[in-house]
Amino acid sequence: MKEMASKSQILLARLVVGLMIAFIVVGVVSFGISGEVRERVWQDMLERPSQLMSFRFILQPCMAAIAALRDGLADARLGRSPYFWTILAHPSKRIGRLRAGVIATSRFLLLGMCMDTVYQLIVLKAFYPVEAVIVAIALAFVPYLLLRGPVARIARALRGQETPHEIR
Repeated sequence: MKEMASKSQILLARLVVGLMIAFIVVGVVSFGISGEVRERVWQDMLERPSQLMSFRFILQPCMAAIAALRDGLADARLGRSPYFWTILAHPSKRIGRLRAGVIATSRFLLLGMCMDTVYQLIVLKAFYPVEAVIVAIALAFVPYLLLRGPVARIARALRGQETPHEIR
C-alpha cells in the first residue's frame, strides 16, 4: 500500500523548487556573496521574529508539524524507516524521501516565501530573494524534517510495532 502524490501536488512542488532556485540565482546575481551580504542576512534573520508579521514564526512551523504528523503516522502504518535517518544514512533512498518531503511541504514553502516577500517590502523596503528562501526553508521544511521521524517512532511504539529493519 503506497501513497502517491497527485499530479497537482507534484506540479506545485516543482513550481516551488523552481521558484526557490530562481530566487537564489537572482539574489546571488543582484547582491553577490560578500561578507557584507552574509552579515546583513544574519542581522535580518535575527530581527525578523521581533518585527511585523511575527505570527508566521508560529504559523508555519505548526503547519509543518501537522504535515509531519500525518506523514509520520503513514510511515508507521506502512513500516517505513525513520525519515531523517533514511535521508542521512541511505543515499539510495535520499532523493525519494526528500522529494516526498518537498511535496508534503510545498504549500508551506510557497506561503513562507510569499509572506517573507511581503515582510521585506513593508519592513526592509527592499527585496532579498535568498533571505526569503532561507526563511521559508527554516520555518517550513526544517520542522517537518525534524518531526516526521520521531512521530513515526512514537506511533510505532504506541502500536507495539518493531522499528523497521529494512529501509523502505
